[in-house]
Amino acid sequence: MQAFTLNETTGTYQTTHTVTSEQIIDKAKAILLEVLQRPNSETMSDPTTVRQFLTLSLADKQREIFACLYLDNQHRLIKYEELFKGTIDSASVYPREVVKAALQHNAAAVIFAHNHPSGIATPSQADKDITQRLKQALATVDIRTLDHFVVGHDETVSFAEKGYL
Repeated sequence: MQAFTLNETTGTYQTTHTVTSEQIIDKAKAILLEVLQRPNSETMSDPTTVRQFLTLSLADKQREIFACLYLDNQHRLIKYEELFKGTIDSASVYPREVVKAALQHNAAAVIFAHNHPSGIATPSQADKDITQRLKQALATVDIRTLDHFVVGHDETVSFAEKGYL
């Protein structure tokens, strides 16, 4: 959308573009994803950048989304993918599909993430259980699980930082 404003000093009109908050968030996600995918990037070892990207990507979702970050053997991002979509309080996650996707992307390691639409980022026992099942399934094909982030509205919890992995 364009708007016109009068420059009173020169007496001319200038056009301005109105940007929505959704457009700003989309641009921020694109910038963070670009930073995460830089060839010589060390950002995957920096949980802050990963946390920022995941918060922008998942915090405002109305349904639970389970996503994977596929990494190469230097822990650089190959691809971010939202694999499973669920309801307001759960998403079915299938280890077979996670292993299949990780192999398709030739991943050496993965980071899992999902949101809690309730806004509370505290991991449930079911979250811990599926993480262990996924970790075991991926280990059978030599793919490491580095972390699992649970995204709430105001905080994002890292399984690795909490000692759950």
